[in-house]
Amino acid sequence: MREGINEVIATTAMNAAPVGVIARAGTLQAALYLTSHTAELVERDRWLVANLTHDPVLYVQTAFSDPAPEAFLQFTAGGISMCRLADAEAWAAFSVEVVRKAGATLLVNLIPIAEEICDLQVYPVNRGFSSVIEATVHATRYCVTRDPWLKQLIDHHHAIVRRCGGPRELEAMDLLTREISSRLSGQ
Repeated sequence: MREGINEVIATTAMNAAPVGVIARAGTLQAALYLTSHTAELVERDRWLVANLTHDPVLYVQTAFSDPAPEAFLQFTAGGISMCRLADAEAWAAFSVEVVRKAGATLLVNLIPIAEEICDLQVYPVNRGFSSVIEATVHATRYCVTRDPWLKQLIDHHHAIVRRCGGPRELEAMDLLTREISSRLSGQ
């Protein structure tokens, strides 16, 4: 992980969700919303796998629901039975130490156990991909708060995806738009 916040898709027990892994001063941490299923499973099981992928659709899908069981691969690392995404390009498994529960957040330290590069490719920086990630983060919050500023940010990133993204980024934004509509209409 690079210094800063690294966007990954975290897997826990047959659960997947986008999570920011915070790399600062030689430590790795994650801040999880206490109301999330991911936080509940991480606190209970004390492990997390950070899956690296460049599939923007997968980020949107996992922000709002778990993949089908066949999307996961079971493995053992450090004596712990875990799961990861079958299509991950790389992954890192961590044991978890709870630092604190404060407000709406569960802060955890991530202690590396194992990692693997499954598919080594170089990806150029793509503003469309980055905007899908940003819009997805804003959308998860917007669906809860209905904050108009978040909607403006989503729209801004949607415009960047239309201008800079490829077919997969456009598909991801269409899915994100449908997810937001569905959640706002109560379906």
